[in-house]
Amino acid sequence: MRYITLRDGRIYVFDKMKVMGILNATPDSFYSNSRVSGVEEGVKRALDMIKNGADIIDVGGESTRPGSEPIGLDEELNRVIPLIEGIRRENKEILISVDTYRAETAKKAIEAGADIINDISGMTFDKDMVRVVKDYNVPIIIMHIKGTPKNMQQNPQYENVLKEVKEYFIERIEYAIENGISKDKIIIDPGIGFGKTYEHNIELIKNIEFFNDLEVPVLLAVSRKSSIGIALGNVPPEERLEGTIAVTCYASMKNVDIIRVHDVLENKRALMMMEALK
Repeated sequence: MRYITLRDGRIYVFDKMKVMGILNATPDSFYSNSRVSGVEEGVKRALDMIKNGADIIDVGGESTRPGSEPIGLDEELNRVIPLIEGIRRENKEILISVDTYRAETAKKAIEAGADIINDISGMTFDKDMVRVVKDYNVPIIIMHIKGTPKNMQQNPQYENVLKEVKEYFIERIEYAIENGISKDKIIIDPGIGFGKTYEHNIELIKNIEFFNDLEVPVLLAVSRKSSIGIALGNVPPEERLEGTIAVTCYASMKNVDIIRVHDVLENKRALMMMEALK
């Protein structure tokens, strides 16, 4: 059974798949219903997700959809820090992750009450991220990405996507350990849609257990993404709920540790049914 150790020393065990709710403090994330425009709306959305069964709230202030442009540090801080502080005031127990690749944002977010850093770059975009993770003794989600959000979908190629993504994780885990981050602080995410074609994404989802021998928790983030849209006949994000739920059920069968979703209630109920059937 996989686990992580939180900053305060608590052991967080993945005895069943956990649901991470997406909270985008952005005006341009690819799924419009995931966006919140202010602290009050964001805190209310977070509390609703907690009520509906979320185990973790993932707060992000910059869209990393394909082709997106980066924003400035100050803008990101203004979007996420008051929101994290607001959620933490209302709920002392819920795990909060901050979706950022900037070390300074990660630092400020932890000081505001975040528990986990969710870095799409796997600590490659900002050389100071590894120091923040070590110094603050927090878990880090290491995601695989090929390129940057701006260019990652410009003809991504692999000889063997499973092998190459695993090799990336092996290197990143070694890098983390060499820099003073213990293995029980690491979660991996194959980065569905981040520098991959539809075929690459399906291959990774189908064979998600390929990463189990790395002996760290696995997160899968596929909610309403374009691969689901393609599989359902090229439907828009607003029509991808059923496909997302199907992935959640499949992930449950494959013993994935965290599923990151926009629609907490529907996915949580599907997961509860899967657990009843196991």
